[in-house]
Amino acid sequence: MTLSSPTKRPALHRTVLGNGLTVLVIENAVADIVSARLLIKAGTGREARSQAGLFSLLASLLTKGTRHFSSMDIAEQVESVGASVGTDASVDYSLVSLKTVTADFEAILALVAEMVRYPSFPEAEFDLERHLTLQSLRSMKEQPFTLAFNALRAAMYGEHPYGLPGIGTEESVANLTRDDLEQAHQTFFRPDNCIMVVSGRIQPEPAIALTERYLGDWTAPDTAIPATRYPPVPTTATHVVIPQPTNQSILVLGYPTPAVHDPAYAVLKLLSTYLGNGLSSRLFVELREKRGLAYDVSAFYPTRLSHSQFVAHMGTAPENQAIALQGLRNEIERLGQEPLTKDELEATKNKLLGQYALGKQTNAQLGQLLGWYEVLGLGVEFDQVFQDTIRSITADQALAVGKRYFRDPFTVVLGPDLANG
Repeated sequence: MTLSSPTKRPALHRTVLGNGLTVLVIENAVADIVSARLLIKAGTGREARSQAGLFSLLASLLTKGTRHFSSMDIAEQVESVGASVGTDASVDYSLVSLKTVTADFEAILALVAEMVRYPSFPEAEFDLERHLTLQSLRSMKEQPFTLAFNALRAAMYGEHPYGLPGIGTEESVANLTRDDLEQAHQTFFRPDNCIMVVSGRIQPEPAIALTERYLGDWTAPDTAIPATRYPPVPTTATHVVIPQPTNQSILVLGYPTPAVHDPAYAVLKLLSTYLGNGLSSRLFVELREKRGLAYDVSAFYPTRLSHSQFVAHMGTAPENQAIALQGLRNEIERLGQEPLTKDELEATKNKLLGQYALGKQTNAQLGQLLGWYEVLGLGVEFDQVFQDTIRSITADQALAVGKRYFRDPFTVVLGPDLANG
């Protein structure tokens, strides 16, 4: 078995405009398409708890009106040329993206620049989006896994902004105002807080010139970007039981783990792949195939600027709840007691690196990844650093990281009343 070879990436050009906007251009002439993504280095992790859901609502309103265009105007301009424009808010950044044929790139870029710089947050659109968000929050109460995971997140993060759902809570969203959105926009949507990534059939010079034309006169305020200050997270593990009349019990375990800048990051990514990724993963084989305890089982370790969490979850029959919870924990913590075999380690590296390569096949995927690394302060070089680090991980390193982090998990059990105890 051999490790996946590094893949050749299209040429990358990086520059910073006079107003502080970082511009990445990835020239790829394979298809007559240009994708662009503007990443703003502020997301739900910047919200006060009383304003949870602020950036999600702000992002959704960007397409709903500007100083010159209504939401219908924006939709017609985008759809008339078959382009796409999207917005999103994540934990550590907000995003505005576009995709179009090369000939229409300038027109769509001009529209997106107008949306980002001059949103009008129309009152009627604001009320509608807030109403839709509140409906989504109410529907989440009928989703057992979401309920259990939200409880785990709240237990592990406490007052930290990562502790609340990205779309907020019913109380926080109900209290948000247009003034809150405008204030957040004025504070964080500024050129020196953004990364622009343009990828596709376009050369660096015209890509940079067009970005300069529509975003180059965007002036950064004299005030400094507010420093990020996160509150401490809980250090004592808890066990939460949520009685629900469900057909299966949902088990969720969370181990506090470090952020993306920690040396253990790549090892934890590898261990999450080994444990919970696919039909050959340890959790699937041991708990579902061999013991018949799991309806579904998986694990993940999200990339975070601040504290992260290593999460494993499982659906099981209520009568198997106790033994399944212990089995799930045992399989995770065994990683800190027994080293991976050579075959297990090499197979997991191949799986992770193969999936990593598949995740950046398109212009949009590659642009998203490299822009994200810039937002995280890692730089585009991290794309290669991460792959090289994965290839170099030894069984002893994996064992040491497992021993350090896989103990005393936070747990949440959701299921029928009689099965919870």
